[in-house]
Amino acid sequence: MKNFEFYNPVKVIFGKDNYSKLPELLSPYNKIMLAFGKGSIKQNGIYDKIKSNLGNKAYVEFWGIEPNPTYETLIKAVEIVKNENVDFILAAGGGSVIDGVKFICAAVKYKDGGAWDIMAKSIKIKDALKFGTILTLPATGSEMNSNLVITHNGIGEKLAYSSPLLFPTFSILDPEAMYSLPDRQISNGVIDAFVHITEQYITYPVNAAVQDAWAFSLLKVLIDIGPKVLKDRTNYDENANLMWAATMALNGLLSAGVPTDWSTHYIGHELTAMYGLDHAVTLAIVLPGVLRVMKDYKKDKLLHFAQNVWNLNPEYPDEAIDKAIILTEEFFNSLGVKTKLSDYGIGEYGIDQICIRLDRKNYTRLGENKNISPDIVKQILLTVI
Repeated sequence: MKNFEFYNPVKVIFGKDNYSKLPELLSPYNKIMLAFGKGSIKQNGIYDKIKSNLGNKAYVEFWGIEPNPTYETLIKAVEIVKNENVDFILAAGGGSVIDGVKFICAAVKYKDGGAWDIMAKSIKIKDALKFGTILTLPATGSEMNSNLVITHNGIGEKLAYSSPLLFPTFSILDPEAMYSLPDRQISNGVIDAFVHITEQYITYPVNAAVQDAWAFSLLKVLIDIGPKVLKDRTNYDENANLMWAATMALNGLLSAGVPTDWSTHYIGHELTAMYGLDHAVTLAIVLPGVLRVMKDYKKDKLLHFAQNVWNLNPEYPDEAIDKAIILTEEFFNSLGVKTKLSDYGIGEYGIDQICIRLDRKNYTRLGENKNISPDIVKQILLTVI
């Protein structure tokens, strides 16, 4: 196992009927911004629960953070925060709303240039506004990590960023908020969490028994629970387990002391930027290709995955690995997500453009071994065309 430092300061408040804790949680702050998505939060009743627990707290509202949050929208919120002297933001929504708020919190305090430079130049920020979250959609783990992904429509870029200053101070996780989500968002959430785990797990062994056990156990939970939630949308226990699994998938525990990949995410971000595909859809398309093309480098962990997640006989390693990749793809399909580029009208020209974009950004050494070049990306994508 590699040396590591682990830090996660987020206070998690899990379960139903916890909105009454908002007054105490918000008491240190003078004026807050309530940040939301497109409006579903009014339909599921969470908006009213938040408002009824604010008391006399001064606040402003900001609506319209997109499923793939954009710089163009978020920079408007930055100006409102400055003009209204907001000293805390409460993000209520899924990972996109939370990611968007993280960018706002960083941009408000950044004074050394344009706010997009934070993303484009991976600038180490020195300060950030405090924020908390109310999670309504389990998927990204953003409620318990310091990561964000933002799209700049003006230049057609989607970039990731992370800073230890961008952990939420608290996160309220209410499984009942999931009841009214469309099936598509549940499926996306399961796939998002699944691939977050594989990016930290299916690399090469470093004798990290604890992390490996957590990883394959969480994958088995997702495989078991995802279809159950889709079948019975108001089963509290199934929703609760899915929500917590998605949070655990990317809160830093699985990546402590182990190599990580993330090539599927880098490639997937380009698919979203170019074609507007849901983030989880891009992951479902790309992951099987990555596993097939990089099989020789990932063989030990792929066999571990095949045996411990899919219960396949390791006596014939190549057959077990190939079957595990097929079963993974079939699992994504069973959730209603198609896993071929051609399903979305993307052919070889699109593949070439993705490789050009990766090369232009100098994303030429992806993966845990830094050996995935744009040429290898093309091979990966041709396997899933």
